[in-house]
Amino acid sequence: MAKKATPKTKSEIMAALAEAGEISKKQAGALYDTLLTIAYAGAKDPKGIMLPGLGKLIKVKRPARKGRNPATGAAIKIPAKTVVKFRLAKAAKDAVLSK
Repeated sequence: MAKKATPKTKSEIMAALAEAGEISKKQAGALYDTLLTIAYAGAKDPKGIMLPGLGKLIKVKRPARKGRNPATGAAIKIPAKTVVKFRLAKAAKDAVLSK
């Protein structure tokens, strides 16, 4: 029996969710969009949001620092900014990296 290809596009993910959950693709799309909305709102929280089995989405303040312009080699100031980071859960690492 041939193994199914891993879904890589949003429409393929929606189709896989619909098939696994025995729901319509439209319902799977709505479910996916709701999950994203919850994750984005949770990432704004100071503690971030934990997606069990997958990882943690968190907002991190990056301090100002010195850098170099790669074209000219001139020293430049890189301003402080806030970025979003995703920290992979141990369960996800084990699932992906296991042999």
